[in-house]
Formats: sequence, structure tokens, C-alpha cells
Amino acid sequence: MRSLDHATQPKEEWRAGVLTRMQVSALTGSVQLCIFQQWCEPGRGAPTHLHAVEEVLTILDGTADVWIGSEHTPLTTGQSIVVPPGRKHGFTNTGTGVLHVQATLASSSFEASFDNPNEVSRRWLPTA
Repeated sequence: MRSLDHATQPKEEWRAGVLTRMQVSALTGSVQLCIFQQWCEPGRGAPTHLHAVEEVLTILDGTADVWIGSEHTPLTTGQSIVVPPGRKHGFTNTGTGVLHVQATLASSSFEASFDNPNEVSRRWLPTA
């Protein structure tokens, strides 16, 4: 049995105003899930993108505007939304404090296709 100490896992700046901590992925031995948390400054978040797998976004603290396609909905602390596979989606921090979000994907590797070609794609795979 392997335990993970999330406090020792590094946070990475994925884009200005967005810190990300990958908690569970293929790198930590997962075979079916990828779980990470993000801390987003006001006005920041995840630009429109899609995944090949289902994703659950959970607001741990703060307020966000979340969209799937052209449909927007406000989410606040303790609320989640399920994003179907292959659907374009994203979110923005609409509050005045830091937005804390947890994302769970039905894959051990994070992969996203962004509408903005300047966005950096990231992937967490075990080393050979």
C-alpha cells in the first residue's frame, strides 16, 4: 500500500495566476484517475478546452463561472459539475479571493486540447 503526502507535492504555475498541484496520476501509480487541485487568482482559471474523458470539477473554496459549450453556470464552495467527455469547457474565478478547485478526470494521464493554440499542453505519465 502506498500513501501520498499532498503537502510535499509541488505546485506548478500553469499560467499566470493559476497554481496547480497534481495529486494522483499515472506518476503516482494510478491507472484510472487523475486528480489535481488549482488555486486561481481573481479573473483567472482554465480557458476553453476539452478532454477525451469525463471530468468532475469541484469548488473547494470560492466562486466560479463554469461553462460547458455555450452554457454558463455559477458554482460556489461545495458544488461540483460533471463535464462529459469531448465537450469544450472552462472556468473563471468570479470572486475577490483565491478560487480553489479540484478536478478529477477518468484517466490516469492529464491531456487537454485548448482552443487557444498558445496554451501549453501538459501530460503526467510514468517514466519508463
